[in-house]
Amino acid sequence: MQIKFLQAFNGDSIWISFLENGIPRNILIDGGVGNTYKSTSQAKGDLHKTIEKIRKDKQFIDILVLTHFDDDHIGGILRWLNKDKEASNLIKKVWFNSGKEIAKMFNSDENKDLCIEIDEAGDFHTSPKQGIKFEKYLKDNNLWEGDIIEQGSEYDLFGLKFKILSPNRTKLDELLKLYKKQKDYFTSGDEYDFQISLKDFIAEESQPNFKFKEDTSVANGSSIAFIIEYEDKSFLFLADAHPSVVIEGLNKFGYNKHKPLHVELMKVSHHGSMYNTNKDLLEIVKTDNYLISSDATKHGLPNKRTIARIINNNPNTFIYFNYDLKDAIFSEQDWKDYPRFRSKMHNEFQWTKTT
Repeated sequence: MQIKFLQAFNGDSIWISFLENGIPRNILIDGGVGNTYKSTSQAKGDLHKTIEKIRKDKQFIDILVLTHFDDDHIGGILRWLNKDKEASNLIKKVWFNSGKEIAKMFNSDENKDLCIEIDEAGDFHTSPKQGIKFEKYLKDNNLWEGDIIEQGSEYDLFGLKFKILSPNRTKLDELLKLYKKQKDYFTSGDEYDFQISLKDFIAEESQPNFKFKEDTSVANGSSIAFIIEYEDKSFLFLADAHPSVVIEGLNKFGYNKHKPLHVELMKVSHHGSMYNTNKDLLEIVKTDNYLISSDATKHGLPNKRTIARIINNNPNTFIYFNYDLKDAIFSEQDWKDYPRFRSKMHNEFQWTKTT
């Protein structure tokens, strides 16, 4: 199995490829921002290159997972569908929690802000059509069955087992009732905390009066997060999920502080935000390998505070970035204070089949 964290700017896009009885399979989790596919100046991004490789090799995207509604996760996919009229022929199955289906589940009115359109400023497949509804596109091309992907569900597909940790019903209900389209998504409001030492963060959070503050984003709370089990190995993909929901999901599958989940790699939630990774979660998930997807250009992410929590929980941590951020984040003093942790830019990981 190969896992590649595409360079998705301030977003997420993950390509998983493996063999099932000699048959090549591909899973694509999110598509980053629009430029992850192609920029307005026609520069091809990692998503475009990945799609073209899959196409050239006469393979398919067996599962396309769209974890939630934020543009830094679906923007690249929407631009791809908008520009490539053959895109639907490459996709076999889509996981996506649509506003329409959530409304049906709760027997409630739809939230119009959850309606996604494929075409953006440009024309859809260069033709002057009106907005193409994403859900209609999926159904017209038989890519989506309308199922809700929710906490506690298990799926056996292509020799893999998926255990869904997020979202739960509460977060889906909040999405339906409270979600509003972000009009200023690309405005960076938070400051970077790289100048503060790891030691200072750890000391502050060791105080008895320290209280963790959880992410309040409705969209992030609805993220599809899951464990993938491949043979005797497990991998954790958290999108932008809320830690309380992930912990609840882990508990449902029998994991807790006394019976932790051991994984080969954990994709840290919400680009390393301090509001999406807490001590309780880190005590349940055991790994040495943490991946943070971010180019450090938006919203003050990643937060060094999050990395300090990870290192405090596991001094042997290996922090991976899909962009070259190590020297920007860590000081010489950080390395002296915590000499056992390691970090580098690395976005391709491979596991061979157990014999």
